[in-house]
Amino acid sequence: MDKYVCIEKLAARRRNEIVVTTMGVAAPWARLSDGPLDFALVESAMGQGPPFALGLALAQPGRRIILLNGDGSTLMCLGALITIAQNPPDNLTIVITENGTYEVIGNCPIPGAECVNFETLARGAGFSQVYTIESDDDFDALLPLHFEGEGTPIFIWKILRAGEPVPKPQPYIRERAWCLRRALVGK
Repeated sequence: MDKYVCIEKLAARRRNEIVVTTMGVAAPWARLSDGPLDFALVESAMGQGPPFALGLALAQPGRRIILLNGDGSTLMCLGALITIAQNPPDNLTIVITENGTYEVIGNCPIPGAECVNFETLARGAGFSQVYTIESDDDFDALLPLHFEGEGTPIFIWKILRAGEPVPKPQPYIRERAWCLRRALVGK
């Protein structure tokens, strides 16, 4: 499966959802959508996507939040999955793009990546809706759940190849945070 094709399909279907991207997904997503409801967490601490997306989901219950998180970023904050699974908001979707590398530091291999099963981790944390997507057909069949599903599903996209090294998006995180705040509360 190709990450770029997947996010193109996701972007084409998106309307007014908040999309939080981390590390290796941030740059390709920014090429497709870079509005006030797009928030890239690249220069922040790796692993902070899930708690940030949870906070948005709780603060904005009338709006769907989609988190595009890498496998390395997910491993950095596994405890957040347990926190989210215990009281899942019904407006949050977590996507884990799995390719076995830390793209943000030049596609370095994740130590032990071959031993990690994200579906098992998500189910062990308490998620009941976990989908591993290994083909374009799987992706196309499950795409509507990103927008219409209830509860907090986790999707694991099995990506066949690593992406390009990740540049920091512009504008910087402080400016992006103010843009998102203005879009959500009007101030």
